Amino acid sequence: MSNFRQEFIEFAISRHVLCFGEFKTKAGRMSPYFFNAGLFNDGDSLRKLGQFYAKAILAAQLPFDMLFGSAYKGIPLVSAIAIELAERGYNYPFCFNRKEVKDHGEGGNLVGAPLVGQVLIVDDVISAGTSVRESVGYILGSGAVPGGLIIALDRMERGNGTLSAMQEVHHEFGINGTSIANLDSIISYLRDRKDLVHNLRAMEEYRARYGVNQSGAA
Repeated sequence: MSNFRQEFIEFAISRHVLCFGEFKTKAGRMSPYFFNAGLFNDGDSLRKLGQFYAKAILAAQLPFDMLFGSAYKGIPLVSAIAIELAERGYNYPFCFNRKEVKDHGEGGNLVGAPLVGQVLIVDDVISAGTSVRESVGYILGSGAVPGGLIIALDRMERGNGTLSAMQEVHHEFGINGTSIANLDSIISYLRDRKDLVHNLRAMEEYRARYGVNQSGAA
């Protein structure tokens, strides 16, 4: 596992963003872990989060011309990522949407740079893929191209079919996605943590029951 992925998992645990126990997901499944990116809620944690996103983006070598964040969580994320990439010498424009259309001033439901070229979509996690599909709608509606997807955590579990939400997005729109961490990297991390290894069996059982591999097979 790349060092920054391990460091991100440690960071998420230290901020109680990644927790282990029993949690009910939106799909009604009992999950042995929970990830709440909303708890990256101060300046220092947002700065570090932007650094991890930037490292994952550069490691994936996804081609893109600009960044797009979906309201609401995507707004601080895309801002932090753009700042960190600029610090590294990569100055990209960014854009985000409003939930409600503004009927005065400049109007519209998009804020920031115009959507042009290949657009990298930024999100925290992907479950059903609803917010990604909304982002794709904004991008295509502006005449731009959805060029990729970056998320913090890929749960790597299937939805209604045999594919994960990330794989469904790829099959539906041809979008290549990447993440800072995923279920496999969390499991690998737990194997080396004596204080957390007691969570390993439940995580492996959950992956065996609901997970998908990289090729899309359950």
